[in-house]
Amino acid sequence: MDDMKKCACCEKTTERSDEERKKLIHRLNRIEGQIRGIRKMVEKDAYCADILVQSAAVNAAVNAFNKELLASHIRGCVARDIRNGNDDVIDELVVTLQKLMK
Repeated sequence: MDDMKKCACCEKTTERSDEERKKLIHRLNRIEGQIRGIRKMVEKDAYCADILVQSAAVNAAVNAFNKELLASHIRGCVARDIRNGNDDVIDELVVTLQKLMK
């Protein structure tokens, strides 16, 4: 079975189950809707504090998305690469974690 699928953004790719893909896309769709809502609030000159509350909700949603994807990445991609003797994936994971923690 091919562990990799083509991705437009990078050389490496990850094959996901239909269920996992749908779950991630559902989260992203909700985040996209929240962002559109914030844009409408700005367009309608909504009160700053109200916009900030919605922005915080978007940040929480993105963090939840990242946690879910990171857990899947560690359990799947990282574990697979380590089992296959590719310890470079550990350095890649460290760099990824550093970027997430900025």
